[in-house]
Amino acid sequence: MEFIIRGDKLKITSAMNDYIEEKLGKLEKYLKDSENVRVNVIVKVKNHEQRVEITIPLKTYILRSEETKDDFYAAVDKAVDKLERQIRKNKTRMMSKQVKTNIDFDISEIETEKVEDKKVLKRKTVEVKPMNEEEAIIQMELLGHQFYMYKDSETNKVAVVYKRNDENYGIIESE
Repeated sequence: MEFIIRGDKLKITSAMNDYIEEKLGKLEKYLKDSENVRVNVIVKVKNHEQRVEITIPLKTYILRSEETKDDFYAAVDKAVDKLERQIRKNKTRMMSKQVKTNIDFDISEIETEKVEDKKVLKRKTVEVKPMNEEEAIIQMELLGHQFYMYKDSETNKVAVVYKRNDENYGIIESE
């Protein structure tokens, strides 16, 4: 695996770098062709908390984990554990799609974790109205939803505004 590790308002020491690589190295057993996998890690500091963001873009999936703790090493441990759990939890789904796609995982050795199978229970058709970001945020808040789809009146593209974990907003735009 190729590691791209950088710090935001923080210098990554060689000990931190080695620890991240060692912990993420245990995910190699799940990945086919792991030498061609690029792992992006961003370590951020805010007040006394350490935030570790790990993103692993694969051909068919993107694995992502984010964790905030007082201790850097605890944050890394928790983030890697989350990634490993995501792989185990979704083993059945990935195996069923393996026939249709060129999957990036070697999941035959993974122990299956008991998880209730989730299904799409409701499907809605919505009219995507033209509006700006502020109007979309207001509409989302009025509805009490975590996200809202709209057509950006400036770019004429479909976009989704969503509420982030830090209580700010994010926007996803279509191409």
